Amino acid sequence: MPQTAFITGASRGIGKAIALKLAATGANIVVASKTETPHPKLEGTIYTAAEEIERAGGQALPVVCDIRDEAQINAAVEAAVTRFGGIDILINNASAIGLSNTEQTEAKRFDLMHQINVRGTFFVSKACIPHLRHAPNPHILTLSPPLTEDRRWLGTYLAYSLSKFGMSMVAIGLSAELASAGIASNTLWPRTTIATAAVRNLLGGDALVAMSRIPEIVADAAAIILSRPARECTGNHFIDEDVLRAAGIADFAKYAVDPTHPLAPDLFL
Repeated sequence: MPQTAFITGASRGIGKAIALKLAATGANIVVASKTETPHPKLEGTIYTAAEEIERAGGQALPVVCDIRDEAQINAAVEAAVTRFGGIDILINNASAIGLSNTEQTEAKRFDLMHQINVRGTFFVSKACIPHLRHAPNPHILTLSPPLTEDRRWLGTYLAYSLSKFGMSMVAIGLSAELASAGIASNTLWPRTTIATAAVRNLLGGDALVAMSRIPEIVADAAAIILSRPARECTGNHFIDEDVLRAAGIADFAKYAVDPTHPLAPDLFL
């Protein structure tokens, strides 16, 4: 029986790359994202992502879901279970970014990051847990960085750092809370910047994109983690490159947007 993965923010970027990777194995994918109609600056909608997933070999359920809204979360999870009979994997991928210091951070931006990154991760996980309990190899994978008190990040982007570390704390907390149920909870973060809309539009434009890797490197690492026995693989902060190296992969050139450019390390590393 194919696995069912509930993926937040799966209409583009890393979320969609993970969806396509799992779809190639025949998995059912719930595309839980906000983008129902085309955005002028962002490619893809839940419907175009669903079409790609089905072409890749999976079954797709596109669901409009703003993870700031608990009612929408619960409705999306219910729709997933109704369509596919359960949930095996949760990917907490949806995230908001704002790279500013404290004096430059508006309350609206602070609230957006914490409502999506921390609160959203918490309540999507809460909604999925009752169904993950029935899965044969249940995994929660959260796209957030290793926990650290490194002042480079807390002292530079305090509001954003708090929200991303908050996601990681949710993940590690769930690993302890759900250990007896055999539900794995881990984090995954890229070694380098990844060529996503956020990198292009908010971080460094095309110059940084050229120094980045493609989202497929994160998807390949995620697939390895999700294939591991849940009871034996939980409570970890994974880095994509490390996961792949441990699996015997040594050639990373195929993941570079432009192999002639040096790679830019990601935030928090």
